[in-house]
Amino acid sequence: MLLFLLLIYIYLQLDRCNWTLYFETVHLQTEKRGKMRIRFIFWLIFWCSYVLLIAKSEPSEDKRALLDFSRNINHSRSLNWDEKTSACSSWVGVTCNHDKSRVIAVRLPGFGFRGSIPSNTLSRLSGLQILSLRSNRISGSFPSDFSMLGNITSLYLQSNHLQGALSLDFSVWKNLSILDLSNNALNGSIPHSISNLTHLTVLNLANNSFSGEIPDLNIASLQLLDLSNNNLTGSVPKSLHRFPRSAFAGNRLFDDLASTPALPPISQPKKKSTKLNHSAILGIIIGFSTLAFVVIAVLMTACYSKREGENGVSVTPPKKEKSKKKGASESQSGNNRLIFFEGSNLAFDLEDLLSASAEVLGKGTFGTTYKAALEGASSTMAVKRLKELGVGRRDFEQQMELVGRIVHENINPLRAYFYSKEEKLMVYDFYNQGSVSSMLHAKRAENRINLDWESRLRIAIGTARGIAHIHRQNGGKLVHGNIKASNVFMNSQHYGCVSDLGLATIMSPMVPPVVRVGGYRAPEVSDSRKATQASDVYSFGVLLLELLTGKSPIHTPGGQEVIHLVKWVHSVVREEWTAEVFDVQLLRHPNIEEEMVEMLQIGMTCATRMPEQRPKIYDVVKMVEDIRRVNTGNMPSTETRSEVSTPAVITPAVTPPIAEMGASSSGKH
Repeated sequence: MLLFLLLIYIYLQLDRCNWTLYFETVHLQTEKRGKMRIRFIFWLIFWCSYVLLIAKSEPSEDKRALLDFSRNINHSRSLNWDEKTSACSSWVGVTCNHDKSRVIAVRLPGFGFRGSIPSNTLSRLSGLQILSLRSNRISGSFPSDFSMLGNITSLYLQSNHLQGALSLDFSVWKNLSILDLSNNALNGSIPHSISNLTHLTVLNLANNSFSGEIPDLNIASLQLLDLSNNNLTGSVPKSLHRFPRSAFAGNRLFDDLASTPALPPISQPKKKSTKLNHSAILGIIIGFSTLAFVVIAVLMTACYSKREGENGVSVTPPKKEKSKKKGASESQSGNNRLIFFEGSNLAFDLEDLLSASAEVLGKGTFGTTYKAALEGASSTMAVKRLKELGVGRRDFEQQMELVGRIVHENINPLRAYFYSKEEKLMVYDFYNQGSVSSMLHAKRAENRINLDWESRLRIAIGTARGIAHIHRQNGGKLVHGNIKASNVFMNSQHYGCVSDLGLATIMSPMVPPVVRVGGYRAPEVSDSRKATQASDVYSFGVLLLELLTGKSPIHTPGGQEVIHLVKWVHSVVREEWTAEVFDVQLLRHPNIEEEMVEMLQIGMTCATRMPEQRPKIYDVVKMVEDIRRVNTGNMPSTETRSEVSTPAVITPAVTPPIAEMGASSSGKH
């Protein structure tokens, strides 16, 4: 390369000096001929150097292997592979290493390949690390010559027509991280040699016809396992008990893991409650009424005794003292007080808040949110005016104290609250970019922000971490209860940030359910006050599908019938038109399709109908984070990761990424 540039430089210098210094004693005609000859020589050297440079940077052997593959297998979509063009620069689905000497990735999902993989073609790509031929119609047995791919790290052959047994010795793939052979017709036993894959993180063999017992896959690195819907028998090895039961569903297994009843404690109380007769119920009602009357009488007596005891001595009300112990401070005395939380440096009171210029940001399930620009202050706050509460003042304040103590970078902090008979207000930080819902669905005339794949991935990661932190609070029993795109924002590091925490359990039930909320609400939840952590996971799954499709959870295209996003996604994927699911805005970005497919699988797993089959949010955090490996240094494990700062930049690690990224295909409906 340096020689090539040097020749160009010499040629330009010779041309500029007009050759006068070199041919002073030569005749004018001889000089012209000499100049022409020298120019011809330099041009010849120039093109020879260029050809040699191109030939050296092109992986010629890998190029021939790929051409042999394409010529010997039928495919419905055309490939722009040509012997005269650069495989590393222009061939679709082909990625080379940094010096363009080897092909390291081939991604051809959904290209309509039919028939078996030609032998001695792809197996000649000795530097190949990622191979994706998913969602084609490849048939025949699993290619035995794939054992020559010693550097393979990710293999995606799901959703094809492969059949027969896996006779390959998987031990040769020392670096294999992801193996997905799901949705084929493979049979026989699961090879024991898979247990030797010490770097394996994902193993998906679901929806095949594997039989026999499950081998002891004691692989410490394994994070995602799916052996469902096969013909496996026997018991689940103890080393695999850490995976959910859904990973083994649809087999003929017998052990504690597979035979444990889904919800054993629930049926017992219901049976007992039906045995109460009318007399018992009447007695209970009378007892509670009497108890309530006594409590009211005691409270009234205490109030009168306090009024009579006013003698000029300053007495601190017990409730106020309790709130101060919890770190909250009141901006005013009396009933009209705005209560701030510890660590807040906001300098305004209730009067400032009520007199601020307000702009309606949105009307949600639990109230209306305003943008409040405070006069004489540089701060702009988001103020939510709540609708009817389903609890009294004491329960409301206790819930606010619980929520106000939660501090996490992926949770919008509650800065202050106000309670009176007429008004209930909550004060949050204001985010200029608006909610994720507005970013996805606002009209372009309204300055809609185009969310690329990187941004959507950050939103998913941050939101999952925020929910995981919520689920750890209050002894691991706290629930958000209203996860949706309009309650998710982007923090300063452009990661998802959850808002509206703690309202679901204290608001009056919405009957009938609000349509927009119905798209996020889990099927088992009919009352928002009875939301669970499993229903939070369902709502998060819907949010993932919304990020992927760009569609609202419930929408009516062209005024037609109502379409539920979860059902629509399932129907499209079932028809093997997975590419039609994705937002057309995302399909403009190259090499992200496999990452989108992984997020799609996570979203569908979270939004499964049965709550006991949904993963825990802590596992979901790990799944979403592993869609793309991040360079996090000494990042703690998943159990404590959400307690630390979110990394400022997502960058692929030096090692090959977990998620193979496919080339974009067609648009969406």
